[in-house]
Amino acid sequence: MAWTLPKHPTFPQQLQIAADAGYQSIELGNEYEHWTADEWRVNLAAQQRLGIAVDSAIPGRNALADIKQRKALHDDLLRAIPGAQRLGCSQFIYTGYNRVPGQTPQPQRAAIIDSLKYAADLLESANFELVLEPIDLLEHKEETVTSVVEAFDIIRAVGSPRVRVLYDFFHEQRQAGNLIESLEKNIDLVGLVHIADVPGRHRPGTGEINFPNLYRKLADLHYRRVICMEFLPVGDPVTELRQAREEAIRALESA
Repeated sequence: MAWTLPKHPTFPQQLQIAADAGYQSIELGNEYEHWTADEWRVNLAAQQRLGIAVDSAIPGRNALADIKQRKALHDDLLRAIPGAQRLGCSQFIYTGYNRVPGQTPQPQRAAIIDSLKYAADLLESANFELVLEPIDLLEHKEETVTSVVEAFDIIRAVGSPRVRVLYDFFHEQRQAGNLIESLEKNIDLVGLVHIADVPGRHRPGTGEINFPNLYRKLADLHYRRVICMEFLPVGDPVTELRQAREEAIRALESA
């Protein structure tokens, strides 16, 4: 995930870090929406030269429980699609984001489901997928979707193949734990996995999560999608990213 890399590297520098560490893809926010024509030329050339895909992007952040934000959701998604397509990306990451003051749980859930159905319809013609990422309350106290358990229920109610869940082990460990059981019960709806250890959001092995067990479980469950490192390096990012990748591969292969 590009935001975790050292501050202010250019996109080609981010791609170079990923390539040097042995990765096949990178994830972005929506910074590409602000690139100049010259930046697009340089950045696409670097992407082609290094062979690094862009697998996901974050088009914006609007409260899915707030129907007044529907136009903002519409505009964010439609504005993000053309640039993402140029990068070869076809998956967007969204969070539930802020609560609506005074809104009770049942209307909140219904509004989020309706917003995701709306987003799925918007993304259909462009052949894009959206993954809903729960965020723990320690990180954002106003978050509406705080656990994958809730997110999986919401996505089943949405009932669209265009919408899945981003299982971020860092956020889920901080909010609820029980990582493997919730993974086993819902693997069919996992669209993306994010990796960082607790506490500190540093590389696997620095905290309390048993990542080898999680990797083996992903292999046992035949997960075939992206595993994204979203940790903050404390040392050289290439060295730490390479080490994290190699540890993941060893665990996956052992399964």
